[in-house]
Amino acid sequence: MATECCEPQTQAADASPVNACHGEAVSKPRPDWFLYLCLGAVAALYGAGQLYPGAVHGGALQILAGSVVELFNKMWWGMALGVFFVGLLARIPRDLVMSVLGYRKGFKSLLRATLAGVLLDLCSHGILAVGMKLYERGASAGQLMAFLLASPWNSFSLTLILMGLIGVGWTLLFLLLSLLIGLLSGTIFDHLVGRKVLPENPWREHLDETADSALLWSEFRAGWSFSAVGLGNLLLDGVRGSRVVIRWALFGILLASLLRVLVPEDAFATWFGASIAGLGLTLLAATLIEVCSEGATPLAADLMNRAAAPGNSFTFLMAGVATDYTEIMSIRETASSWKIALFLPLVSVPQILVLGFILNHF
Repeated sequence: MATECCEPQTQAADASPVNACHGEAVSKPRPDWFLYLCLGAVAALYGAGQLYPGAVHGGALQILAGSVVELFNKMWWGMALGVFFVGLLARIPRDLVMSVLGYRKGFKSLLRATLAGVLLDLCSHGILAVGMKLYERGASAGQLMAFLLASPWNSFSLTLILMGLIGVGWTLLFLLLSLLIGLLSGTIFDHLVGRKVLPENPWREHLDETADSALLWSEFRAGWSFSAVGLGNLLLDGVRGSRVVIRWALFGILLASLLRVLVPEDAFATWFGASIAGLGLTLLAATLIEVCSEGATPLAADLMNRAAAPGNSFTFLMAGVATDYTEIMSIRETASSWKIALFLPLVSVPQILVLGFILNHF
């Protein structure tokens, strides 16, 4: 799809500015050394973990390698699906995407974004990659936050897993509360954008609100064709569009593995009881420990079953995405705004803590 002249252009965070409208000279993008370093470290440790499958019972280096293998095996499919959907979204006309999510700000548009986040069967890192592309397609800041906050663990498969771990009743309650936080946070973000406290999404300036969604779908289907070359190009575009997320997800694997070496997992049941101190430590742990939703789900179940702290379990699931540096840095680089990125924990964490405290005394 051709883009309009002077439309904001997606580019890597470490690339020099691009002026696609007037043919001005553009400096060559710098190599993404941070990505290459994280990729090389994860690859080396993953290889070591495969050579020594019993690494979790060995020394610190073996535990580190074994943790990298475990986390990567749980996360790779979510990131891979995220890459696919990002590449697919890049080929869908912006006006068609927004005709589904809703052009106008308000409860209906936020509800659509929230339900979209829940229905996509992706892990939190896959959801993040798709969310960044939706923002580039014209979604409002409120829709982006509703999409991300309603889906940190709410994929269909993980919901079923969580039901088996903590029961159907608690899982459905967690689901409803996460939807509530997503809708309320999205409303607050759109209000702050309307008050000029936060910047508007620049990609929204090029939306055509008069576009006929039925006609757009017809045109999209008519122009769609499948081929091996087309699929390869789609995946390549998906990798390019997801690079910022992949970069921080790989760094998260390394950090989480290092923390597993330094902090025994059994300490969760001892330190994180149903108290204010335990809730605070849970928030701190969720902030520091970078795990994908597959990794967060069993840890959250452990907080529920062994520490008897349902509020801590809910907080660990939700705060992981609200305070996750992968989320914050990806939002900052996509939206080019520290304010939007930092308002994510500022708006959502107080809600999470209040609900966590109530659940601990439910």
